[in-house]
Amino acid sequence: MRGRDEDTGEFLGASRSQQRRDALDVLALAQQLSALSASQLSKLPIPGDLLPHIADVQRIGSHIARKRQMAFLAKQMRREDDEVLDGIRDALDAGGEAARQGTALLHRAERWRERLLEESDAALAELIELHPSADRQQLRQLVRNTLDERKRNKPPHAFRELFRAVKELLEAGEPGDDETV
Repeated sequence: MRGRDEDTGEFLGASRSQQRRDALDVLALAQQLSALSASQLSKLPIPGDLLPHIADVQRIGSHIARKRQMAFLAKQMRREDDEVLDGIRDALDAGGEAARQGTALLHRAERWRERLLEESDAALAELIELHPSADRQQLRQLVRNTLDERKRNKPPHAFRELFRAVKELLEAGEPGDDETV
């Protein structure tokens, strides 16, 4: 595959230097993946056949054995399509699309929480209309407890609980997805 095209004189395929740079990029990605916890790995679009290899790298304590297993993991990852590796990189990237969507979800949940505290009945009715499976009584109780906490200058336990409940509701992503908050 390597060599020159007889007609045009151009080189065929990537140079050895480029192949080495690509392999080192995949090795760096493998090192990033091996540093993540199991819950973080479960959120990434990693093919199922790579997960046991990542677990092996995490399990091994010996430096040389770990380095050898890391090289094997990188070799297995190089066999994957570029789209798969790009998807993993994007999910890991703090500025990636997955991170942006997660941040947007947190901002929407925060806006809903503030609306529920400021205009409780109207905002609660709108939230219930958008998400019919929501527990109206629980949300109303959390709003009431949060307002009571603020009055008494207590620690924000119910304030955080309200945020968690709204975030879980928005994560459920029902058909009435609320971009209009």
